[in-house]
Amino acid sequence: MKNKVALSVIAVLSSISFYSNADALPQELTWLSNNAEPLFASEDAKRGGTLRTFIQSFPQTLRSVGPDANSGLRHYFMDGAPKLVQRHPNTGKWIPQLATDWAFDTDNRTVYFKLDPNAKWSDGEQITADDYLFMLKYYRSKDIVDPWYNEFFSNSIVNVSKIDDLTISVETEVEQSSDALMVLINMPSNGFQPRPEHFFENGKDENGDGMVDSFVRQYNFKSEPTAGPYYLDKVKKGKSVTFKHVGDDWWGYSNRYYQNRYNVDKIRITVIRDFDIALKHFEKGKLDFFDLVLPEYWHGKSDSEGVENGYIHKFWGFNQTPQGAGGLWMNTSQPLLNDINVRKGIMHATDYDGMIANIMRGDYSRKPHGLGFGHGEYDKADNKAPDFNPKVAVQHFIKAGFDKVGSDGIRINSKGEKLTFAITYGYTTWTPRIAYLKEQAKLAGVEFSLNLVDGSSAFKYILEKKHELAFLNMGSGEIPSYWEYLHSDNANKPQTNAHTNYSSPELDALIEKYDAEFDQQTRYDLSHQIQDYVTDANIIVPGYMVPYSRAVHWRWVQYSDNAMTKQTQAFFHPMDIGNFWIDKSVKTDTQKAMKKDKKYQPVTVIDDQYKL
Repeated sequence: MKNKVALSVIAVLSSISFYSNADALPQELTWLSNNAEPLFASEDAKRGGTLRTFIQSFPQTLRSVGPDANSGLRHYFMDGAPKLVQRHPNTGKWIPQLATDWAFDTDNRTVYFKLDPNAKWSDGEQITADDYLFMLKYYRSKDIVDPWYNEFFSNSIVNVSKIDDLTISVETEVEQSSDALMVLINMPSNGFQPRPEHFFENGKDENGDGMVDSFVRQYNFKSEPTAGPYYLDKVKKGKSVTFKHVGDDWWGYSNRYYQNRYNVDKIRITVIRDFDIALKHFEKGKLDFFDLVLPEYWHGKSDSEGVENGYIHKFWGFNQTPQGAGGLWMNTSQPLLNDINVRKGIMHATDYDGMIANIMRGDYSRKPHGLGFGHGEYDKADNKAPDFNPKVAVQHFIKAGFDKVGSDGIRINSKGEKLTFAITYGYTTWTPRIAYLKEQAKLAGVEFSLNLVDGSSAFKYILEKKHELAFLNMGSGEIPSYWEYLHSDNANKPQTNAHTNYSSPELDALIEKYDAEFDQQTRYDLSHQIQDYVTDANIIVPGYMVPYSRAVHWRWVQYSDNAMTKQTQAFFHPMDIGNFWIDKSVKTDTQKAMKKDKKYQPVTVIDDQYKL
């Protein structure tokens, strides 16, 4: 997925510019800092306590890059660690993290950053420009055995220069708008964060140009210092890991946006390989919270005795995180699907809303558009998914020549061709969902057959363009990517994300203008035009999304009213927004109450301030 994100944003470099040790600061720069956005953490928060949670398998490495690094702990080491700046989780404006100020060069490729003089590694060493210069060496080294980072930090990030100890410039390969530059540099998963050079002294090669060839093995289970609030304190291989808070003097608390967040002192993560066994551990009080996102778990397993007695609370908070393109992709290179009237018919014959209400218990939400949601002004405000309407669907099918109905209720044309399409999908748990679509589609005289191709093989099958209809949702960054899905360069080619094989010179032109545009409002307008074009083309039936965080937790895990933000993905994950805390006095009172069989009122909190 990382390659797809990179290639949709950048072009391939023809030459590589290596890092420099010093550079000059342009005379005329407009520095930005943005310290006036609203706060989103509670002043009632209390520091202390140990948060107990679990993972289903022990990580194969403590590295955050290289082989096997994409593990369950990656969010602690990389994705959740501070970047130079971040989006405010409600307003979407850029706010400081490791950088206090930033400025844009007139070349539309270079951004300057002033580093926070308070920023320190968890071992007490100051974070300086040299750590960013070393970062570039580190990621470009073949010895980290991670081609994606080699590629990204050579072909996307072409230079990092040191102006002084606390000022750097970052140069990208492709000219982009200011907002796109900031997204490229500060994406949570792209790894653009300093690396502690002092920690890797024994891992550098003799010339100092990269890492030693034994790097992967040498640092497999070494925990490097972090800029974040928690460092890895203890490791019991195969059993557990424990993270510990840097302390009240963590440098981040000098930043107003970090205050009253990341409140627990320790995070103990235990390996429990079975989900249902882990739930029993939680119900016995051995874990502090338990995520219950899936409807079958929330509605079937959340009402335990502990919930009825008020010892365990239920939490459901809605968000507006970016949702990728997806739903039901129509492969327009397949017979019949190249007819727009057939596609329009399928749009109105596919009952996603009914599936959400009846199969998903009404928990999921409908995407307003097949190209996703949650991208701010890039999304057209009046986007609306088509209604399920068999009568309208039939009208379109008749226009396509399917004006007769067979004995089985499925429509046929004058050639005797049946209106039947296979839906390709990858997980048995999705079968009831697609079976519902199949039954409802019969009302419009169209037959959906179920083509289950197990797991990752399904995505390969779709990439090879063998599908007719694909039941698939893609991931998304902050800015919607259109080229990989819709540009003619990718149509009818295997191993591309052009799942519809749709091709249009007019759409190509819009996408090319969108990718090249610097003016932000014009870029928003082009995005809206692309979305309108795809709506009119009827090539993706908008699917569902899961716009919430949901869990059960013991009552000593507390938070303020309206604690969710638009961008909170997993409320109780300690490296997400970190808006909760443990009240040790409430924990003591609860444990005493349980021994005396004292009960509390059941509590279910629904934070729906950001519900669609």
